[in-house]
Amino acid sequence: MTDQQKESLEDRLKRLDAELAERRKTDGADAAAEARAAESRTGYAVAMKLSSEFVAAVIVGALLGYLLDHFAGTGPWGMIVFLLLGFGAGVLNVMRAAGMVASPHPVDRLAGREPGKAGGRRDETETKDGA
Repeated sequence: MTDQQKESLEDRLKRLDAELAERRKTDGADAAAEARAAESRTGYAVAMKLSSEFVAAVIVGALLGYLLDHFAGTGPWGMIVFLLLGFGAGVLNVMRAAGMVASPHPVDRLAGREPGKAGGRRDETETKDGA
């Protein structure tokens, strides 16, 4: 190879390195943008889930209240009571789904045990008078 061909190859190699470095920078920016978009989509999905749970609970409560009023003839009281119960159930469902309120284990609820104590028994350090 001649000196001119070597210089030409070295120039092309430098240009290629520069282009690769530029593309790597844009690839990193694209990956970061995609990560932010994925996080945003996840947030929207959680927001839609929580809002639909709340709205569904309120609608079910209102529907049950309306049906009670229609068939029992209780006037607006069934609708008022069940609408408030639906609102409360919706708030509780949203708080449970968001992790702000822990739901008790079904076995503990049925047995009447405290969730914190294993087997529903008292600690062996406790005496009969609770001291």
